[in-house]
Amino acid sequence: MNRLLTALRAAAEPTRLRLLALAARGAFCVLDLTEILGQSQPRLSRHLRLLCEAGLLERTREGANVWFSLAGGEAGSLVRDLLARLPEDEPTLAADRRQGARVLAERARVASERFRHQGADWDEMRALDLPAAAVEAALLDLLPAGPIGAVLDIGTGTGRLLEVLAPHVRAGVGVDASRAMLALARDRIARPGLNGASLGHCSVRQADMYRLPFADAAFDLAVLQMVLHYAEDPAGAIAEAARVLRPGGELIVVDLARHQRADVVDRLAHRWPGFEDEALRRLFAASGLNAFPPIIVAGPLEVRLWHGLRAAAALAA
Repeated sequence: MNRLLTALRAAAEPTRLRLLALAARGAFCVLDLTEILGQSQPRLSRHLRLLCEAGLLERTREGANVWFSLAGGEAGSLVRDLLARLPEDEPTLAADRRQGARVLAERARVASERFRHQGADWDEMRALDLPAAAVEAALLDLLPAGPIGAVLDIGTGTGRLLEVLAPHVRAGVGVDASRAMLALARDRIARPGLNGASLGHCSVRQADMYRLPFADAAFDLAVLQMVLHYAEDPAGAIAEAARVLRPGGELIVVDLARHQRADVVDRLAHRWPGFEDEALRRLFAASGLNAFPPIIVAGPLEVRLWHGLRAAAALAA
């Protein structure tokens, strides 16, 4: 009885309940948790100590880092029973899940052997041996004739897509939640791009794809390339991308078609094993986008380019 009461008292606090909900999804270190919850390290360390003392979390040291994960056995079962009583759409926990999924995906991305060796030349399509050149050519074929005004690259990573789009746009902005990726992207746009072209009209900044720091109708084109399969909330990411498009503006989603490669999902911490056409069409429609048939690029994993235009009526609504 005493153990049960201790565990219940430890869990009965908002921040500690949030920490338990995150630990149920994977192991995180303190720095991860400060970034996800937006709280100070000393504050979270105290909460984590109480949860460990109550037997609800397990603490594992690996080198300089200490990782916290959900305890096994009866304690873990108790936590999962408590979490099952919380509504799935509770706003704070839903936001934590999105941020937690991003941190896990970023960890897998940076841990990639090719990333460590290639640095700014790394991108996920090449890491998966996908036909990157064919995908980039297909994307460029979708662009309207003549210079495009303002372009937003959501989840810019190392900035490769900005480099590809730069000759065709008047202004390009790349956003990413990862400081490590942004450092590589800034290095890329600081030097001449393809064919010696200047990238001075492009910039990058840190931002959350679910809360873009831009006004409504600010861009003519938005691109989500190899980003959506990491998203905890794909509908929210597409809706936010659609929000910043001008009437008639275009959204292009470049991602994997639905597949059965569990090894890929596990190795790079994908949240989704690709997408089906009808699922993307519904997400586009729900965000006020008129969708076109996808472009298919064959490869070891099939890549598709889903695209649609922002309807003027949807913006007014």
